[in-house]
Amino acid sequence: MPRKPPVTRDEARIDDILERVSTGEPLAVILREPGMPHYTAWYDWCAQDADLSIAYARARATGFDRIAVVARETARGRGDSTGDVTRDKLIIETDLKLLAKWDPKRYGDKIVMAGDPDAPVVVEDKNAELATELLKLLRERKRQPQIIDVKAKP
Repeated sequence: MPRKPPVTRDEARIDDILERVSTGEPLAVILREPGMPHYTAWYDWCAQDADLSIAYARARATGFDRIAVVARETARGRGDSTGDVTRDKLIIETDLKLLAKWDPKRYGDKIVMAGDPDAPVVVEDKNAELATELLKLLRERKRQPQIIDVKAKP
């Protein structure tokens, strides 16, 4: 597959991309069109410009919400509904699965992973006081003089 010719950074083009992403259109589809930058150029621009990176993240979040709204309307037989319940169900399930992968915090199932910074592993030892007391008693027992019966043979 031949590479696309390089595209210079153009604010109008960037605004168009962000607008389309915010409506739920995938970036990959947008960037395949003639006159659009290659995806590596897009991600380079985002890496070099913090404001663009933030704007892109916001556009993606808005786009995800838009996809969820469209799926909800389709489930009610409105909006993008095909009228075919089986087809609509497939469309909705596909969109919801994609949303769960693209934005798992908002659209995925709640899964707590070990070492997750948002939900660190906490170990509660309800017997900690008991264990501390037992250790204290064992240490005191070692310090007490012991009587050894020398006459007794082992």
